Amino acid sequence: MSIAETAPVAATTRARPRDARGFWRILLAAIAPLPMLFMGVQYVLLPVDGDAPFEESVAAFAANRGRLDLLEWLELPFLVLLVPATFAVVWAARRAAPRLTTAGALVALTGLLAGFGILPGVPRLENITVSKGFDVATVSRMSTALEDYPIVAVGGLLFIVGISIGLLLLGIALWRSHVAPGWMGFALAAGGFTHPFMPGHVAAGIGLVVTAVGFAGATVALLRMRNDDFDLPPVERTRPN
Repeated sequence: MSIAETAPVAATTRARPRDARGFWRILLAAIAPLPMLFMGVQYVLLPVDGDAPFEESVAAFAANRGRLDLLEWLELPFLVLLVPATFAVVWAARRAAPRLTTAGALVALTGLLAGFGILPGVPRLENITVSKGFDVATVSRMSTALEDYPIVAVGGLLFIVGISIGLLLLGIALWRSHVAPGWMGFALAAGGFTHPFMPGHVAAGIGLVVTAVGFAGATVALLRMRNDDFDLPPVERTRPN
């Protein structure tokens, strides 16, 4: 008899980790509409159009100082949650429209990550100028220098492409996947694509609220979905006793 045959066999225990698929599915469903909804409200409450000259923006914020903190807090969910919200749309549509969803995800997520990593975010230079009493002309020159900086220009271009083209593709993918009402996919596609062209901050804000309704299509799809359709179950772990 060989040594291998006489050696004792170690006892093992097979344990399945706790299933967290339901948690992630509900979390993504809850997140999906929030960033665009908050950003849409923020746009509506802005006291000036986003493309206004710096000096005009400072004057508008100075006349509405009570809104400064509120506007920055409303922008925070957009910056923190838009990437996972986009991922929620991708996860909802990926199985029924895989190629279109993949294309939309690559364009949208590349643009969002480039924009959030490169572009100035919160707090805005106008807010700092008003709240800290900085010289408007000096900060205006800094603002112009930032806008003209090559890498910032590239980040801005990628961000616009990510929002307009990326969300257009994802909206079409959501519509074609039939995992949510078709009009919600259309709202996502139309809201994202038209955002850079909306005239004025109020129209842009309303457009973002429409986009939030489109993102809610992912909410509907994820809430309808079974955990087994959302992801594979946990894998059992084998450990010696």
